[in-house]
Amino acid sequence: MITQNREIDITKYLSNIWPLLSPNEQTLIKEQIKIRTFRRNEIIYHEGEEATQLMCLLRGKVKIYKGGIGGRNQIMRLIRPVQYFGYRAYFANETYLTEAAAFESSTIAFIPMRLIEYLIRSNNALALFFIRELSIDLGESDERTVNLTQKHIRGRLADSIICLLDKYGTEADACTINIYLSREDLANLSNMTTSNAIRTLSSFCSEGVLAVDGRRIKILDEDKLRKIKRFG
Repeated sequence: MITQNREIDITKYLSNIWPLLSPNEQTLIKEQIKIRTFRRNEIIYHEGEEATQLMCLLRGKVKIYKGGIGGRNQIMRLIRPVQYFGYRAYFANETYLTEAAAFESSTIAFIPMRLIEYLIRSNNALALFFIRELSIDLGESDERTVNLTQKHIRGRLADSIICLLDKYGTEADACTINIYLSREDLANLSNMTTSNAIRTLSSFCSEGVLAVDGRRIKILDEDKLRKIKRFG
């Protein structure tokens, strides 16, 4: 669904780049930006598609994932409001190497990458902003790669749960993670089978580290969970 731009104060959501833009550049963004709402599990872009848009998650939650052997997906990154995504492939002159889908109903702003390229060629502050964003994403990706390939199952699952906590925070009780994942998604985030994710999650519950109610995960002992994350 396409939302009319006037229904959303885009300057509020793009507050991290808005001060970097001149009044004329701001006008160009307002004229060309499009807002779309995606349903839960709806695909945002497919692997192999041409990268033409800078995407900014305004509301909701998004997963970036890669299809694997046997139909298993590996979740590579989690996107929270307000983060930019979908632009690396354009700068690399590649098609998308991953896919993106909404975890829940999500509202996303789309800005043409040709406009972004035009702006950063004359706006050093904006160019530096995206260099920093890419650098942060690369650092997080490197750390996740090490964690998912070198740690045992317990460490991988603990790492994923802490990742969810750090990305999305908790509900009002300060314990329940503010995202509800299926066991399959939790397994795909942790580089393990769904059955292993279920068994390990049950183990954490029996040890008093977590409490699970359906897709709701409540952290009971964060210190112990972080120790498991660290030492695997």
